[in-house]
Amino acid sequence: MTPELKGTAQLTTAMMLSGTLGVFVVESGAPPFDVVFFRVLFGALALGGYVTARGWLRGHGFTRRTLGLAVLGGVFIVFNWVLLFQSYTNTSISVATVVYHTQPFYVVLLGALLFRERLTAARAGWIAVAFAGLVLVSGVTPGDFTGGGPYLLGVGQALLAALLYGLSTLVTKRITGVRPHLIALVQVLVGIPLLLPFADFGAMRGAGWHWGWLAGLGLIHTGVMYVLMYAAYAKLPTAKIAVLAFVYPAVAMLMDWLVYGHHIGPVQALGVPLIVTASLKVTLARPRAAAPAPRTAAHAPEAASRPATPTACEA
Repeated sequence: MTPELKGTAQLTTAMMLSGTLGVFVVESGAPPFDVVFFRVLFGALALGGYVTARGWLRGHGFTRRTLGLAVLGGVFIVFNWVLLFQSYTNTSISVATVVYHTQPFYVVLLGALLFRERLTAARAGWIAVAFAGLVLVSGVTPGDFTGGGPYLLGVGQALLAALLYGLSTLVTKRITGVRPHLIALVQVLVGIPLLLPFADFGAMRGAGWHWGWLAGLGLIHTGVMYVLMYAAYAKLPTAKIAVLAFVYPAVAMLMDWLVYGHHIGPVQALGVPLIVTASLKVTLARPRAAAPAPRTAAHAPEAASRPATPTACEA
């Protein structure tokens, strides 16, 4: 098996796992803050054990500045999860996931706004196409704005989650010389004291088998999934990563239909190809110097600097 074929299999597996995340969240039966708290707790155990076994804690590469950036990115990513998981309840896994997949556009817009990164007319046009698709997918009508309700709130939560994810991506992109596994470990560790005041441990008494779903979110969707993603990124070009990222929402929509009978309507479905096409156009329009992924994670400095929050790939 060639390295690229192996990377394709690893990233496809990771995206398929990511697509099952919504079911784990809903089946846990826990409030969103509790879900995220136990995700970061179990995730820290999984990632911590992995990086310790690999010996990566020695010579970790963090400086005071990069550690501070990792912590800030962690704050964004943790609250991004809280909002996304709340949106599952107020809308559906399908709608929330597709709306959440507008992350790449926020990265571009925020980069232009905060860091004066170049925003071409073509990119701006594709972002407009994406948000037209978003309007269709969301299914929000003028009456929703006057009447309010949980559905509109859920769409807003998914959009805000995507915005926070975009902020985390921009912050993490500025960390160099550190393995992404270590950045991700810092980010989940940050979530433990951050969410502790909000966690309702009383609600978890007698949770029984629901603990299995919570443990899975940390061990599978944070530990195993991250390891697979970062291993794949070292073997794949950006174009293939961008295409395979759409396995995640496709699997999420399939699981939502199979498990809960939820599916988007015909008009909403018209917006999906608009978002998918625009996302690929925006992602693949990045400067050529940033496109190729390093061939070996062990020896290339770039491999230690891959974002711990890959654009439009992970929830």
